Amino acid sequence: MSNTVDDQAARPESGRAGRGKTALVSVLILLAGVALMVLIFETEPTATRGDVARETAMLVEVRSAERGRFTPVSAVMGRVVPAREVTLQPRVSGRVIELAEAFEPGGRVAEGTALLRIDPADYQAALRQRRSELAQARADLELEQGRQAVAEQDFELLGEELDEGNRHLVLRQPQLKQARARVDFAEAALRRAELDLQRTRISAPFDAQILSRDVATGSQVSTGDSLARLVATDRYWVSASVPLSQLRWLRFAERDGEEGAPVTLRHEAAWGPSRSRQGRLPRLVGELDANARLARVLVSVEDPLALQSEAGAPSLILGAFVRTAIEGRALDDVVRLDRDLLRREDTVWVMEDGALDIRDVTVLLRDNDYVYLSDGLDQGDQVVATDLATVVDGAALRLEDAAGAETME
Repeated sequence: MSNTVDDQAARPESGRAGRGKTALVSVLILLAGVALMVLIFETEPTATRGDVARETAMLVEVRSAERGRFTPVSAVMGRVVPAREVTLQPRVSGRVIELAEAFEPGGRVAEGTALLRIDPADYQAALRQRRSELAQARADLELEQGRQAVAEQDFELLGEELDEGNRHLVLRQPQLKQARARVDFAEAALRRAELDLQRTRISAPFDAQILSRDVATGSQVSTGDSLARLVATDRYWVSASVPLSQLRWLRFAERDGEEGAPVTLRHEAAWGPSRSRQGRLPRLVGELDANARLARVLVSVEDPLALQSEAGAPSLILGAFVRTAIEGRALDDVVRLDRDLLRREDTVWVMEDGALDIRDVTVLLRDNDYVYLSDGLDQGDQVVATDLATVVDGAALRLEDAAGAETME
């Protein structure tokens, strides 16, 4: 029993000793942490105002603004269409007995070239008949003129006085007019027969290319039937649509004989990237494109098939879509910038004295690549070309050369 009491008395003393050791260890750890923190703060580098400025200034690229005379270019897509196109139709009926060798799709023919012949036999017979009728009418006229001469002699011998109406009847004036009318009718019928015979030979109305042919040797054709489609080879048009905002800057041919603005045509798929053709802007069509509500213009291209051009010049293909770059009127005293340098709400970022200056500008014209500014920028202004994450007027900026110098230090 006495041993049990002694053990119970010893246990509280050992518990207090363990808690004391734990508290001591905790105090030592705390002191070590405090000492470590003091050491860190004591060894931290001192930041100066200049260091902060270098760390916060945004790195940018700039482009120098140039004010002067520039020519805008309106680049749109255009479609090649014929300037002159006809559907060849016969003016007489008959059987086709002959076709020209070049009279086939893709063939080129000169103006006046005979393309086909219709059997002329019936028209030759009709022509002989009309000649005979004319000869008969002229003979009848001569006979009637002789009768009138006899009637005048008889009337003079009688010596009677007649009123004007009876005098015309006695002198056979109506019969003479009738005979002359039959001669005129016969001459007209002969001329018509000659024309019909000529129309059995159908020729090209101008220098042309054959797009399609609808007849063959032996075909029976009637007046108004379609024989072929022809397009003139001296000139094609490129039909294009331009924004209404650019219309007043385009230069059309205002008078006959004038040339409109120069136009460069490109068709990379057919010609490759380095080849092009030149055209002119003669006129405005005068109506809006029904779908896009754009102004329609026509570009004239001479010798579109390069038949008379220097060797290697590309030829236009009807129906093809080509890139059309139309030179506009020259703009004086403007600043030209890349389109992506114009920011929202018609502003431009300018670097001035190492800080960002957000400038309001006046846009005179936009084309596909550039904007043309009349006010807001001056010669030599440093336009920021870098897209910034933070856009604040007065924000610090630095150039790439300055960043390199800092890196070298």
